[in-house]
Amino acid sequence: METSKISLKIGAYDVKSIPTGIFGLDGGAMFGTVPKVLWEKTNPADSKNRIDMEARALLLKSPTKNILVDAGNGADFVDKYGEKAGSKFAEIYSVKAGQGLEDQLAKNGLKPEDITDVILTHLHFDHAGGATKSVNGKIVPSFPKAKYYVQRKNLEAAQKPNVREKASYLKPNFEPLLEAGVLELLDGSVTNLFPNVDVLVCN
Repeated sequence: METSKISLKIGAYDVKSIPTGIFGLDGGAMFGTVPKVLWEKTNPADSKNRIDMEARALLLKSPTKNILVDAGNGADFVDKYGEKAGSKFAEIYSVKAGQGLEDQLAKNGLKPEDITDVILTHLHFDHAGGATKSVNGKIVPSFPKAKYYVQRKNLEAAQKPNVREKASYLKPNFEPLLEAGVLELLDGSVTNLFPNVDVLVCN
């Protein structure tokens, strides 16, 4: 898994796509009404009909800010109950071992403590899994100096998920952020959350 060599300059920010890990989802669910005979040519499925998907984060770097939009799957899948997702979860979703978000940030000259802010578009595991990590048996925020942001309504949905989304919302990915007091809840769209960075709610 290579770090993308393509970056953009938008205002004060250098913007770069950061790969955070490969996992598998059902090909039929991903392609919807497109017949398998078409999509399997470029996206071959495994024996359980899963195709490889790559979770990515967006890195915005400025002279004063290092902002992540989403945090990917998270690199640590531990087998003990209560410590992240566990090996069974990793097997179900075909989570591939390999370099995690911290490794990819290092390739961009950043350490976890350099991240100033993390905007979570929503709390599904493939977007928020890297927001926390297991350290000596305790789940803690992955970025010790960062403030995290998420929509209040999405947090409420994650805390009491419906049957369809229950498997996507894992409490170890967001409850430690609440306990640490680093999760700021947003109510709808926000103009200038940071200079030249707006948050738009899309339904």
